[in-house]
Amino acid sequence: MLRFFLSIFLVILLPASLLAAPIQTDAKQAVIIDHDTGIVLFEKNARDPMPPASMTKIMTVQMVLEAIDAGDLSEDTLLTISEDAWRRGGAASGASTMFLAPRSEVSVIDLLRGLIIQSGNDAAITFAERLGGSEPAFADMMTQRARELGLDSATFRNATGWPNEEHRISALDLAKLTGIQIERFPDYYDIYAERSFSWNGISQDNRNPLLGNFTGADGVKTGSTSVAGFGLVASAERNGIRRTVVLNGLTSQSERRRVAMELMTAAFDQFSILQLYENGLSMGELPVYLGKSETVGLVIRDTVTVPAHRSERRLIKARIDYVTPTAPVDAGAKLAELIISKEGVELGRYPLYASESVDRIGFFGRVATSLAQKIRG
Repeated sequence: MLRFFLSIFLVILLPASLLAAPIQTDAKQAVIIDHDTGIVLFEKNARDPMPPASMTKIMTVQMVLEAIDAGDLSEDTLLTISEDAWRRGGAASGASTMFLAPRSEVSVIDLLRGLIIQSGNDAAITFAERLGGSEPAFADMMTQRARELGLDSATFRNATGWPNEEHRISALDLAKLTGIQIERFPDYYDIYAERSFSWNGISQDNRNPLLGNFTGADGVKTGSTSVAGFGLVASAERNGIRRTVVLNGLTSQSERRRVAMELMTAAFDQFSILQLYENGLSMGELPVYLGKSETVGLVIRDTVTVPAHRSERRLIKARIDYVTPTAPVDAGAKLAELIISKEGVELGRYPLYASESVDRIGFFGRVATSLAQKIRG
């Protein structure tokens, strides 16, 4: 049995209406995520479960890497290629294959390269049989693990992405899964950037159209079936900033290449993460009723970041919502909320706290203050 671990990779979800513009795409489903913050920068039908084709294999890889991490497999472990894996995943199936020979023994690390670089269905089925006993049982394990990782849209019926009406995952969850894998297994993630791999005397190129064509691109996985269309999970890093793009539902390889370039270019050139406030920053003062001090300082305990398209930065607004506190006020007490919005739609609320204590004035001071209030009406 595999021993599983929780991931720390989080995705921050903002209202979809804020992320549908101002860029357009021909992809039926698309999403752009900033890796470090987990903020969704753009989405189009990204939360709807879709057929992922061979992009499924990112989850298959995740299961294998977790098995290695748990000690259930090693890179040198030899797996025997079954007749079924050879027949359904081989060249005769008409699908992507590593060209594994039946009854041969192949190391885990070679199978991983064949799975990632060559998109070998035979490699995927071989891993499924070893880790799950059968491909259907392994698919159930994939679904369970995906749900544990917070990928609630995921339902897997095989390890390869072969068309099945129930085999679904959203573009957003594929992006989240990619982020988890990059964080958990950076050394193995490097395999996604390898340009080609040879097995059984046959060399095959990595099908990711961004590798070598977009500076910083280093993964991840293509997919295509007659049901899903042409799709891609792509990730790239420039100047310490990583963005992940998922697209699907395109009509050809050439269209996938064009749209992938468009979206990844937009990911870096058109979007930025604005840090509006940082943890510990003073946020001004509030008046205090019946306090020995007339005001109390406010401090924020969050770092506030928001996504912004270059044409929309001026639309982001901030305001402080509060009720005048009555003394005594304890340091650290929540006194107000910072509200961030864009075009009237709330992006987030952040509590603001008293930076110091304020004692209450004495009896005669309270009487004088009350009289003064009545005089002022």
